[in-house]
Amino acid sequence: MQKSDMRDGRSHRPEHRPCRTGPMVIMMVALAGCSLPFAGRHQDVDVALSDTGPLHYVTDRAPDSETSAPMKVGAYGGERSQSMAYGVLTDREDAAPAVREVVRFPATPLEFTMRGGRPVTLPEDAAAYAAAARRFTERIAAALRESQRSEVLMTVHGVNTNFAEAMAATATVWRATDRAAVPVAFSWPARDAGLLSYFTDRESGEFAIYHLKETLRLLADIPQLERLHIVAHSRGTDVVTTALREMVIAARASGRDPPQVLKVENLILAAPDLDFDVVRQRLIAERFGPAIGRITVYMNEGDEVLALAQTLMKGIRFGRLSHEDLGEAEREIFKRIRNVDFISVGNVVGRNSHGYFRRNPAVLSDMAAILRFDAPPDDEDRYLTADGGNFWLLETPPRIQGPVRTASR
Repeated sequence: MQKSDMRDGRSHRPEHRPCRTGPMVIMMVALAGCSLPFAGRHQDVDVALSDTGPLHYVTDRAPDSETSAPMKVGAYGGERSQSMAYGVLTDREDAAPAVREVVRFPATPLEFTMRGGRPVTLPEDAAAYAAAARRFTERIAAALRESQRSEVLMTVHGVNTNFAEAMAATATVWRATDRAAVPVAFSWPARDAGLLSYFTDRESGEFAIYHLKETLRLLADIPQLERLHIVAHSRGTDVVTTALREMVIAARASGRDPPQVLKVENLILAAPDLDFDVVRQRLIAERFGPAIGRITVYMNEGDEVLALAQTLMKGIRFGRLSHEDLGEAEREIFKRIRNVDFISVGNVVGRNSHGYFRRNPAVLSDMAAILRFDAPPDDEDRYLTADGGNFWLLETPPRIQGPVRTASR
């Protein structure tokens, strides 16, 4: 396989105190402006969405238009919707890309009543939700049959990302893997402008967790689906890991095996905007790793956006972690859990230091090796150098072209 190509001490007057907030405001502006999944937004969107074929999406963004007819790619905005929608983006040579909303789920939470001390969804609400779920799963099952695939590739974006950019990122990753799975973008209501958009988006990510869990549950219930691959970027990694963590806990509580319930073969966390102390207690301590087939974390110590986030939020960001940041006990844990790998991406600075997951050919090539061929870190096609334990350094391949190796499975 060849490689393919985010006091003043002199005065105590209250009016002088706000001067301390100046650097904070500057950092928030920079964070809001640099949190893009990629630079050159409009041009990159147009290029990424050309010649893509059908891209599936699930979103809980509020639509800018209520029509179900073909809509522009920007038809969904940054406001929250209490109901999620499923649709398809199509691209034809004779027309611009358009989205068609196929299924609109009932708004959640569904109404319920208490019976025998237990909540029971009202029959009419349950029936309406089940009908929408059935239409969604039937469409994805049909897409799996038509593509002769048994796998779904899901992407989940970060903050400051509009709907069109989310679809473009999905298209880029999908093409890098030689379209080896049915692509599904989960797009939550992130805004793409505003001074405080980073903090607003953090809460919108929390808002979307229930809808993501429902999407993952419905996908896992499709018999034709054997493996689900998830690529999450930046703050989207919190949305994904929180949803999966809750599903893992529920599966274990019911006596079921989480890997069989979730069907998540690969979880790729690119530039994760997560506090590593939170990761320790909510993921590592909860035995999150064994519930997933393989977890790959791409990190960049020079990530400028995460450096700003780290200044604002204090804790070490997971996406800037290094082997030296781990304690001895944690290193031993990772040595025993062989399905978690940390990939350090070097020589990526400036505006690309955070959105490298879809702009850096070496990273796209490495993801393709994982998703298409189940290539382990020491595979010769991945250009990784061991850096202690589960940590690896990503080198720049001598040549970066489309993958040509035949998959072994």
